[in-house]
Amino acid sequence: MLIVGHDDRAERGRLLGLTSIEICAGGGGQAIGLEAAGFSHSAVIEIDGHACNTLRLNRPRWNVIEGDIKEFDATAFKGVDLLAGGVPCPPFSKAGRQLGADDERDLFPEAIRLVDECRPRAVMLENVRGLLDAVFDDYRNKVEDQLRRLGYVPGWRLLNASDYGVS
Repeated sequence: MLIVGHDDRAERGRLLGLTSIEICAGGGGQAIGLEAAGFSHSAVIEIDGHACNTLRLNRPRWNVIEGDIKEFDATAFKGVDLLAGGVPCPPFSKAGRQLGADDERDLFPEAIRLVDECRPRAVMLENVRGLLDAVFDDYRNKVEDQLRRLGYVPGWRLLNASDYGVS
């Protein structure tokens, strides 16, 4: 994936003072959207080297950290405005076996650990529609309970990109 654009939005984010860290960033689609919304990324974390190369090429000013979020320590980013990410969806996808917490790719627990470490003002984690299926009611409740214990007010929302101008 190659993403090309201007880096002037990052400056707008710095002026607004909104900061974020993004986990499981991939090639940067969500991170670029957050940048357009005025966020300045304190860190963008991705395990895939090719995706990191894409991020570095297209956003040379971003702090791209190549590595596994299981080994990432977010305490240095305490007080960031937003922790965002698109944790892997295969554990919840209807196209897969829907193993949820029993799938080694389930990174929601790691995301919650990072939230605890950096205590952002807000959290935004995206995933697939399958996560809202009844089979995952207990899983979602557990995630919500963990976030509540950290002082957050969680809520799941199904968003349709076409409602936001994406075709």
